[in-house]
Amino acid sequence: MVVDLPAELRERGTKLGKGVGYALKVLCGQLADNPLLGSPLEDPSHYVAHIDGEVFEDCPQLDVFYAYGPPVLEAGRVRIQRIEAAQPSRLPQRHEEHEKHEEHEKEPGFDAQQEELQARQVAAAWHRIECRLRENAPASYASLEPGASESEITALEEALGVRVPAALRALWRLRAGAAGPGLSAVFMLGNWAPMRLGSVAEVYRRQMDFQRHEEMLAQRRENGDEFTLWKADWFPVCSSSAEDCTYGLYLNARTGEVCMWGKFGERDPEYASLTTYLEEMADALEAPSLAGLPQPGLVNGTALTWGRPSAPLAGALWEPLSG
Repeated sequence: MVVDLPAELRERGTKLGKGVGYALKVLCGQLADNPLLGSPLEDPSHYVAHIDGEVFEDCPQLDVFYAYGPPVLEAGRVRIQRIEAAQPSRLPQRHEEHEKHEEHEKEPGFDAQQEELQARQVAAAWHRIECRLRENAPASYASLEPGASESEITALEEALGVRVPAALRALWRLRAGAAGPGLSAVFMLGNWAPMRLGSVAEVYRRQMDFQRHEEMLAQRRENGDEFTLWKADWFPVCSSSAEDCTYGLYLNARTGEVCMWGKFGERDPEYASLTTYLEEMADALEAPSLAGLPQPGLVNGTALTWGRPSAPLAGALWEPLSG
């Protein structure tokens, strides 16, 4: 991992305190080991890391703003962009999130450390995926929507009355779905399209309505049997296309599994976690010759699909992805 610290920022650091130079050197070493050390900002690939001035002699409290990976930088690069004296009001997003964590730490089964780890793993896997899309599948890369702001995700939580898991929140901060014609947006492993927040809310509400209706019917049945169609901690993630959300993948926040929901009530586990799903996709894109089936390939050299499309025209234009 290459960490760039421009000379002008080094000079600015010395003006902030004698110990800043050493503190920045330590931070650069930490970022080389873990570029996701900082907290993600609203803009994709942008983060902020905090330097605790009490740890370093003659160093104030600092916020170090940096960029990591695509779409801002090439994969494997970190660039320090700004250094500022830390102020409580600089990062409301971070403090709001801290308050939310304090609220939810009392919930059964809540593990703040584990959630933070999952968020970092998801972000790292997604950076790998996006880098390959940018290099090899320009149409699929162009279909990506910008990341959602913290306020947008919070508004979704309030509208649905549930808390979005940290792993999914991390993904949506980077990219909040995809939109595009034809196959351009259907590039996720298994030929799924990442869902936009509006579609997430629509599907969630619809599925919960189905569940409430089923509960009413169960009360009228002689045996009282009730079928589980949806639960409050199931979050839609991907759909069959950017326009068709009648079936797709959802994240089971209780178990962490990524499962498929179908048109006829199917609820089948597909992957052990969101991290597993994204890492398997990233691995296949980085080493397509070692990928299993379905094999990653390109339609017309621009749109990523998994396996040869069944449509004759798209199938004729499909070629396996080369390393």
